[in-house]
Amino acid sequence: MKYYLDITLLPDAEANLGFLWQKVYQQIHLALAEHKTADNTSAVAVSFPEFSQDKYPLGSKLRLFAASESALQALDIPQWLQRLTDYCHCTSIKAVPSAVTQYAVFNRVQFDTNIERMARRRAKRKDETLEQALEYFKGFTDQASELPFINMKSLSRQHFFRLFLQKKSVSAAVTGSFNTYGLSKTATVPWF
Repeated sequence: MKYYLDITLLPDAEANLGFLWQKVYQQIHLALAEHKTADNTSAVAVSFPEFSQDKYPLGSKLRLFAASESALQALDIPQWLQRLTDYCHCTSIKAVPSAVTQYAVFNRVQFDTNIERMARRRAKRKDETLEQALEYFKGFTDQASELPFINMKSLSRQHFFRLFLQKKSVSAAVTGSFNTYGLSKTATVPWF
């Protein structure tokens, strides 16, 4: 990852930070999906430079990385964020500083918290009735996470979900593939 651009979210009284993350990241996901490669991966990765465990763990910055300047230019992020120009600022494409010595992996963490869905799966696997499977999960509490998340809307299934994010710091760059959310289980992005 040699080039990057920053997107800064600008919350105000009408649009809080959580709302802006949802709207901006939805557009980023659509842009990455529109420009995905033949193997359903993205040439562009994301980073959250202000990621922390504070009140707003994602902060107000999103950074996009690519191996080439042309990959970021082809994405044309300002066009994707055109209707949000009052609420975000996009920088020009810049080269990653040569002095970077730290790297990070940002990945999605999924939690199995839908009891109805888990009961339907159990009923099918164990050849039980749905009532028996629901009885098995009686008293089960939803897993709660301390991880930061972005509320997203699945356009294919027309439902909302939480995109939980995890950051791991590493000392060496690892190449690999990124999904259409710009995340990876193993590939790194420069951390600065």
